[in-house]
Amino acid sequence: MSIGGLFPIDKWDFKSQSILRNLPEEDFALLTANQSVQTYRKGEIIFREGGLPTGIFYIKSGKVKKYKAVEGKSEQIIYVANTGELIGYHAVLSQERFPDSAAALEESVIGFIPKEDFLQTLEHSTILSGRLLKTLSHEFTVFANGLALFGQRSVRERLALQLIVLREKYKVNFQPGMPVVIDLSREDLANLVGAVRENVVRILSEFKEEGIIETRGRKILVNDVRKLIEIANYK
Repeated sequence: MSIGGLFPIDKWDFKSQSILRNLPEEDFALLTANQSVQTYRKGEIIFREGGLPTGIFYIKSGKVKKYKAVEGKSEQIIYVANTGELIGYHAVLSQERFPDSAAALEESVIGFIPKEDFLQTLEHSTILSGRLLKTLSHEFTVFANGLALFGQRSVRERLALQLIVLREKYKVNFQPGMPVVIDLSREDLANLVGAVRENVVRILSEFKEEGIIETRGRKILVNDVRKLIEIANYK
């Protein structure tokens, strides 16, 4: 089932996958002239918070979690980046250290673009610079919504909302009526929701009893996205 018209997914998801889409051939060639490609295993670190950026990363396939270390807790996941998205470019643009860390959520193929090539292409391409500015503005909206979510919503509401967003990210060749399988550990899900693992597991069990989801090991299948939207209570 599509959630178009039922839930404003754009307010919770970045649009950086559109930055390189249909970029003029000359601009794309300039950007990727010295690109290198690496396969990251599940859990492997791509960059660490506090590190000096030497380039940006393009997710050719797979999914990546962006997270911050939290005192007294393993981490707080702030975003799940999908195939086609760019990561790491904020630090390059600001000429600062990485403000967060990134690690592969599953086996992922990622291109590395040196910062010199990125900045040179950005200066040369009005299309790329315009898209990047628009994307950065949109990301501010997503982060603002996230902050409001943590401050005002219950764990049950936050979990429902994150399952809605994750369902969109895990769609592959989706057709109406097809089940969408979310493959995420309970620990990562709890770190994304901002709750202790035990609470997330308990609420997932409640969702399962209500027929909203199914579970197959760590995998979650969303059966009733309309009910999740109702629980998320997003106005």
